Amino acid sequence: MRRRDMFRAILAGAGTLIGLRTAQAATTGPTRLKVAYHLSDLDKVNFVLGNIKNHYEGTGGNVDIALVVHGPALAGFKSTGVSAAISGRFTGLVQQGLDPHACANTMQGMDISLADLLDGFHAADSGGVVKLAELQSRGYAYLRP
Repeated sequence: MRRRDMFRAILAGAGTLIGLRTAQAATTGPTRLKVAYHLSDLDKVNFVLGNIKNHYEGTGGNVDIALVVHGPALAGFKSTGVSAAISGRFTGLVQQGLDPHACANTMQGMDISLADLLDGFHAADSGGVVKLAELQSRGYAYLRP
């Protein structure tokens, strides 16, 4: 076989392989994103909820989002005294799949229980920062707006 013919055969094989990989990627669809939002600043509660809403919309819902709240921001999610806007936005996000976690250390320090918070929260029993590290070890991207 001449060099030119060998070269053409190699290129044809590579093109077939690339075509197979492209077809395989097209059938499996886009990779589902996993994101952990970190919130500790009370004045950023509405801003972060807006970011999460935009994240769901921007990905067409193809994302798993965990929200880890600790420190002063946790007070922004107490069911008594929360604004209707925050409550409604948070409830809508939980319905979309948001997985919110409240730092157990902050809850103890602020004398807050899960029952005092908006529906949907889970306790991060080992603490908020530990929960964030666990999520990152499971492949979640870390965002702190």
